[in-house]
Amino acid sequence: MTELATMDFHPQPRAGEAKPWAFPAPERTALANGLTVLHCHRPGQQVVAVEILLDAPLDAEPAGLDGVATITARAFSEGTDKHSAEEFAAELERCGATLDAHADHPGVRLSLEVPASRLPKGLGLLADALRAPAFADSEVERLVRNRLDEIPHELANPSRRAAKELSKELFPATARMSRPRQGTAETVEKIDSAAVRAFYEKHVRPATATAVVVGDLTGVDLEALLGDTLGAWTGSSAQPRPVPPVTADDAGRVVIVDRPGAVQTQLLIGRIGADRHDRVWPAQVLGTYCLGGTLTSRLDRVLREEKGYTYGVRAFGQVLRSAPDGSGAAMLAISGSVDTPNTGPALDDLWKVLRTLAAEGLTDAERDVAVQNLVGVAPLKFETAAAVAGTLADQVEQHLPDDFQATLYRQLAATGTVEATAAAVNAFPVDRLVTVLVGDAAQIKEPVEALGIGEVKVVSAE
Repeated sequence: MTELATMDFHPQPRAGEAKPWAFPAPERTALANGLTVLHCHRPGQQVVAVEILLDAPLDAEPAGLDGVATITARAFSEGTDKHSAEEFAAELERCGATLDAHADHPGVRLSLEVPASRLPKGLGLLADALRAPAFADSEVERLVRNRLDEIPHELANPSRRAAKELSKELFPATARMSRPRQGTAETVEKIDSAAVRAFYEKHVRPATATAVVVGDLTGVDLEALLGDTLGAWTGSSAQPRPVPPVTADDAGRVVIVDRPGAVQTQLLIGRIGADRHDRVWPAQVLGTYCLGGTLTSRLDRVLREEKGYTYGVRAFGQVLRSAPDGSGAAMLAISGSVDTPNTGPALDDLWKVLRTLAAEGLTDAERDVAVQNLVGVAPLKFETAAAVAGTLADQVEQHLPDDFQATLYRQLAATGTVEATAAAVNAFPVDRLVTVLVGDAAQIKEPVEALGIGEVKVVSAE
């Protein structure tokens, strides 16, 4: 008989001892020009992330020029007093850097990522963009045309169309929040280089701006480097703009955006609620996650796994604008899509989930899974310098202390099932939700009216 060969295996690796982790704490300094700086040394992060926050909120846009903040943000990378648009793009590429910018309700934000070895060059280009943007007529005209081309595609996208309608329904017509963040075709087509420069000159200055720098800063004299680059940016001194309060009407009602022949209905159900300055925020985050934060959450378990109505439904909270005096707010929403014939039954079951939550509460098992998903994987979420920089920038933008994120994780871990249940129930009261449905009104209006979840009106998708 042939003797069977044997194989020696290496010993199975054993898990090492877990190391304590906390969200990184930044250091604060200020440049001579008034620019506030937060920096955080992250050994091993060879791609440095830089976030610039400008106190240029959407509320500051001139009447009739909604979208000028977005065009201004995009125009920062379209040339300076030293480089044309093409040359500036080539210089960024030559040093392996990327520069992005966007405008939102709190202000304009620029995001730079650059290898640590080329940080001086990257910061120099960023400083030039802030200090002396070209805002050439031809480039602004191109950006306006591009934005006008984007708008029809956004209106054709069911989820974007639902978001547009929800904002219009929730907020007063006079409030900037009621209108699209990046403007409408009517307002964007009025924007020219003069409007962009006027917005820049009125609202962009170092004295009201913040820079966040995160990455491996070994051997970098950051103070000197920032002084030579962003420190060359000058501007008048000014006080930060006051933050207007957020008001909304979340009386229960349904709006159907009619799309004849649609085979699916896009759902977006929302209201405004507490922001991160409210003591309920940790419990609200935890309760909302239990309700619809992942595939195993309650909404998905019922609507996806048990009933097969959808590929997924999510519940979330998104800060709109934050202020220390409590005048800020977050959008609390549930979103997803279902097939057209089951729109009524799906909404019926969704409301049953909310009522059951109020009557019976969450389970300890749901709470434990949510804590593990939110807190246990946090070190993985913040592996990159960009993730850390973005969160630090969010904290600045929302007027939060530098240790907010670290404190939040401790609070989430300490929040009990009862507190999470109460916060979720208060976040999604069954009679105070505005429901937007993008779908075939002829097929879904009657079954939705029969649910009794609020008055139903139909609007055109145009």
